[in-house]
Amino acid sequence: MRRYTDKTNVQAKSYHTDRFHQRPQTPKLDPSTDEVFAEDLKSLKSKFDIRDAYIEIDQLVVIIDPNDNVRVMTHLRDKCGYTFLSEMSAIDYLAGDGEFEIFYQLLAMTKRKRMRVKCRIKQNQAIETLYDVYKSADWAEREMYDMFGVIVNNHPYMKRLIMPEDWEGHPLLKTYPLVGDEAAQWYEIDKIFGKEYREVVGPEDRDTKRIDPKDTKHYSRIGSEVPYGAKPTNKTDEAYIDFQEADGVPLIERFSLKNQKILKERK
Repeated sequence: MRRYTDKTNVQAKSYHTDRFHQRPQTPKLDPSTDEVFAEDLKSLKSKFDIRDAYIEIDQLVVIIDPNDNVRVMTHLRDKCGYTFLSEMSAIDYLAGDGEFEIFYQLLAMTKRKRMRVKCRIKQNQAIETLYDVYKSADWAEREMYDMFGVIVNNHPYMKRLIMPEDWEGHPLLKTYPLVGDEAAQWYEIDKIFGKEYREVVGPEDRDTKRIDPKDTKHYSRIGSEVPYGAKPTNKTDEAYIDFQEADGVPLIERFSLKNQKILKERK
């Protein structure tokens, strides 16, 4: 049963008393509380310099020297049974620490244990590839370079994975604008039409959540198209009333705005 808390005048109470609110951290346990993790950590410490280690949310977190990443991961694969690299990427801490955090998420299926290996590198510091240790690092390292700009040495094909090869900047950096910069606004216009058409076409709007149904210049309404730039009518578009096409898959009851009901309170 959930513990009772006094809810008297709860709406008038301040949720955050400090301007710079710090969320509570999950507890970090000593690795010796788990026999399997304690044995894995002992094996690592016998070969490498382990800067810190703890158990958090039922997984062992180990912080290593970035120069040892290949040797540490090879040891974990061959000696400790962590044969599956499920995820890896970077975290941008450049504003506060001037560093990236690189993390590797490992799984030992025979022991049913998870481990996260972390290390810190400077902004212009490269890290060695894990392609020869875990093949799943191939695209993950390319994505890390594409999104954060982290260089991975000796990768067999260190090219962008998501963005075009001539894209400027790295979109997951905290300094990257949410709606793109000037190069992003003009990228497709310059590639398709040429820079001389910038004034003719106009910049690209990359705010994907903004849709104006009355905008007859940039959006079309299926079934009720109007001439480009014409004044929108106040007539409700039938496409916004019926949620099922006339010849669509038959349902038990047709969805429509006409027969919708707004509940005053949740059932």
